[in-house]
Amino acid sequence: MRAAGGRFLTLWGADDRDRDGRFRVYAAFLDAAGLLVVEHDMHGGAEPLLPSLGEFFPSAVRMERAVFDLLGIRSLEPDHRGWLRHGGWPEDVFPLRRDFDSSAQFGMVSEPYPFVQVEGEGVHEIAVGPVHAGTIEPGHFRFSVVGEKVLRLEQRLGYKHKGIEKRFESLVQKEGHTLAARICGDSAVAYAWAYSAALEAVTGVICPPRGVQLRALALEHERLANHLGDLGALGNDAGFAFGLTQFSRMKEDLLRTNQACFNARYLMDFVVPGGVVSDLPDADPRSVLDRYNLLEHDVVGLRNIYDNHAGVQDRFRGTGTLARETAWELDAAGLAARASGVPHDLRADFPWQPYDKMNVNVSTQASGDVAARVSVRFDEVLESLRICRALLADLQAGDIRRAVPSAGAGLLGIGVIEGWRGPVLIALETGPNGSIRRCHAHDPSWQNWPLIEYAILGNLVPDFPLINKSFNLSYTGHDL
Repeated sequence: MRAAGGRFLTLWGADDRDRDGRFRVYAAFLDAAGLLVVEHDMHGGAEPLLPSLGEFFPSAVRMERAVFDLLGIRSLEPDHRGWLRHGGWPEDVFPLRRDFDSSAQFGMVSEPYPFVQVEGEGVHEIAVGPVHAGTIEPGHFRFSVVGEKVLRLEQRLGYKHKGIEKRFESLVQKEGHTLAARICGDSAVAYAWAYSAALEAVTGVICPPRGVQLRALALEHERLANHLGDLGALGNDAGFAFGLTQFSRMKEDLLRTNQACFNARYLMDFVVPGGVVSDLPDADPRSVLDRYNLLEHDVVGLRNIYDNHAGVQDRFRGTGTLARETAWELDAAGLAARASGVPHDLRADFPWQPYDKMNVNVSTQASGDVAARVSVRFDEVLESLRICRALLADLQAGDIRRAVPSAGAGLLGIGVIEGWRGPVLIALETGPNGSIRRCHAHDPSWQNWPLIEYAILGNLVPDFPLINKSFNLSYTGHDL
């Protein structure tokens, strides 16, 4: 797979000892033919062992460590440090096993984490987090520096772990989309659509054309809202508060457009299995198009200011550079990959309805720095506005939703959607009587968090907030 240019997407495990006495691990890949899921089974004894993918796909290592914390399946990868547990449950207890008592209570145990030490004259460590000064999610960043120059960065995540995958097992199939939409609040549409696609795949239900178009419209609005918010925050981190105020205003205007179009500012309950919950209002669509036109005018104007502001460009250019070779080796995903010259976007690579009629233009940059990630975001805002206009112009008449029956037991459905960060995946395994036996959710942040450890090298410590924001990865989507 690696030799053929395939990309590693995600890895998850399952406890099937109640069926056949085995554990299983699944790995999902993307290649020119599409999505490939490989199943590996092993004995159900005390210490099941898993051949590691880390030699070929380094981004799999953290996922293998998480599989051990949750299922007790030990990877042959030499790094056996815990990843998600954080002393929240004993080392010999594994929450995703079938015999785990969900009502059990465990006392928190403080455990030191063995960060890799960097030694040498003048080298010292700076520990940042997991609690931060701003209203952001928790993550620990351990810098090894000489002066302010960064020699090494090591991350420690997992502080947001909240038992999402175990919670899925207590829901019925027709309710799972509500939890999926709340895995990562800024990607609610992508997750709900991925879950719905997985359930529709195993039930054979096809979402009606109008429903699919409305899903895509909501997904592009989600992409727009996140890019607008991040472009403002990036300006602010570069000392240009004017950018923050202007993009915050534009994002607020878009959220009000969401309210007008979808009856909600944040679209956590809009996409459901079989379609969407509501149609567009009967008002003249020209009012929405006018909002798009005004937004495009303002974005183009702000882009011109960003591109010609010497102070902003001094902070953006050459900062946080991620080389194309590194991005490819580590299976970079989404806009982070595209900004480093890896041109992958599922909307163009494997276009599903209605993107098969959109001819999505994939924006790429070669420099791989903060400036490149900003440029890709600007391009994607303009492309999303084009797609939104095209969807409204070609909006089909008819139903917006079809009924979805419960699927039989023992089926595996996969839904993959290109969210604003990159590919979002839901792997749904059905149980009896409409239940969920297993549901794995994957966020592209899994691939992209390690990239920051490379992008920061040789930069100064004060550049970290700007570099980190240029990726803007999810903690909660990573720490299920």
